Amino acid sequence: MTARLDVSCCGQQLVKAGKEAGNRQCQHFRRRGASRHGFQWIRSGAVSSVGLNCPPWYTGFTGMDAQPIGRWGQARLSARVRMAKRKVRVMLAEPRSFCAGVVRAIEIVERALDVYGPPVYVRNKIVHNEYVVADLSAKGVRFVSRVEEIPDGAITIFSAHGVSRKVEDGAKGQGLQVIDATCPLVKRVHNEAKRYSRKGYEIILIGHPGHPEVEGTLGRVDGPIHLVSDLGDVRALVPKDPEKLAYVTQTTLGVDDTRGVIDELKRRFPHIRGPDVKDICYATQNRQEGVRRLAEFADVILVLGASYSSNSTRLREVGESSGAPSYLIPDADALDPTWLDGATTIGITAGASAPERLVEDLIERLGELFDTQVVRPEEFNENVVFNLPRELTASDRLSA
Repeated sequence: MTARLDVSCCGQQLVKAGKEAGNRQCQHFRRRGASRHGFQWIRSGAVSSVGLNCPPWYTGFTGMDAQPIGRWGQARLSARVRMAKRKVRVMLAEPRSFCAGVVRAIEIVERALDVYGPPVYVRNKIVHNEYVVADLSAKGVRFVSRVEEIPDGAITIFSAHGVSRKVEDGAKGQGLQVIDATCPLVKRVHNEAKRYSRKGYEIILIGHPGHPEVEGTLGRVDGPIHLVSDLGDVRALVPKDPEKLAYVTQTTLGVDDTRGVIDELKRRFPHIRGPDVKDICYATQNRQEGVRRLAEFADVILVLGASYSSNSTRLREVGESSGAPSYLIPDADALDPTWLDGATTIGITAGASAPERLVEDLIERLGELFDTQVVRPEEFNENVVFNLPRELTASDRLSA
């Protein structure tokens, strides 16, 4: 129900039946010229405040929903009013949230905890999401940036992003008991790059500098390998033999941007070999396509995921390029309600490393702000399951 609120000050009505009466300054303000006197209407979701910076004996609040708060002094005299919630539709993308590679990586860590007990060491974040990392840390997982930080002989897990051969050799040198949680699709890229390299091809890796997956792939190839991120990098590329080049890609790139880079590579080097965009994993492509579908209906799109998550960042970019203002947030607490001003349909998706519970938390937060109708499309079943490594299916292979 819309609030019934009347506000008067110095004998002048400022708010009538919950609406501004056309005056933002009371007579007392105009007459005295006192900067502390005045009127302010503040909205925040379903709650509004009417603020009057006048002494209480000049002001009056009436109306069944008005609750005066504050008092004359340092704080302004206000009334907090509960307003009728605006109706919005909340539409979820399909697919969203965890992919098979992330599910496998998390299960590997949890199974290792069950089999060997804590502590279990993981090099780098197992996946790029702070909530997953915090949850596993609470169970006894210790995340480190270098294998040198791990005690000799300890149970060690390589993250889903993969590692270089140098890291792998260092772990062996310390006698670490390694369980490899590298996503099988990342390993496929490693194997493609090594196969081309063994055949004498100069390798071009399309990816983002500094990303753990890229560092791992760069460290798997013995021969020449070049990293390119955009069209400028391609145009500046000077290979030793332009007739014998092959490319592979990071698995979490944007399909459209990557296709543009590949087209430029083919234009400059017509004989180059590579997989087109097939190295970009099925989950990345499916979630990006889901955002494109969502953008056809949504006035704004909220993407749940870490700011350093490549696949989550690409989802925000796809939403923007598809015509819907899009925002990447780690959780519901990071939502800025002003992003949703005027929106009648709000789209939600989540990166492949973001848990579904973050989606439910965001739906709950939107329900506090609006009268929501949640639209859940038919589930998109990706039908992909990756097996666990043999160390966890035959636990006697490692000494506990």
